Amino acid sequence: MSGAYAVLHDPEGLLDAELPLDRAPHEALVTAVLAWNDPDLAPRDYEQIALQLTGHARAVAADVRRLAAALPKSDGRGALAELILREADGRLSAPLNGTAHCAQNRARLVQALYTRLDRLTEAVAAAKPPTRPHQAENRGNTVSNLR
Repeated sequence: MSGAYAVLHDPEGLLDAELPLDRAPHEALVTAVLAWNDPDLAPRDYEQIALQLTGHARAVAADVRRLAAALPKSDGRGALAELILREADGRLSAPLNGTAHCAQNRARLVQALYTRLDRLTEAVAAAKPPTRPHQAENRGNTVSNLR
């Protein structure tokens, strides 16, 4: 079946939303890359690291975009996320160089996107209405208060 492929139509990005980010190893990579003082790697190694960080930055940006869209239009956090996403799109479209500087810039981008993702996750969780109508009237009550 060589040469065969399937095209998926996913305009809402639901497939991306279903896949959890593999955060811990990428955060460890970001920490290691940002700690470099004078690494002595081959240019292709820097390029591979930058490529790994680029792919992960795109995945985190997709989650940031999805969460920002879930906020009300009047929420300034969504507007700030859009600004950060535009900056990320610009930086991700730049070609990779086989340098430590390039890899470190991608690491900083992943770090910034995770910071924004965490803030949006908190905002969306706080803005979610109760899932069942009776939860709203009982919010804050303990079992003994409801008897």
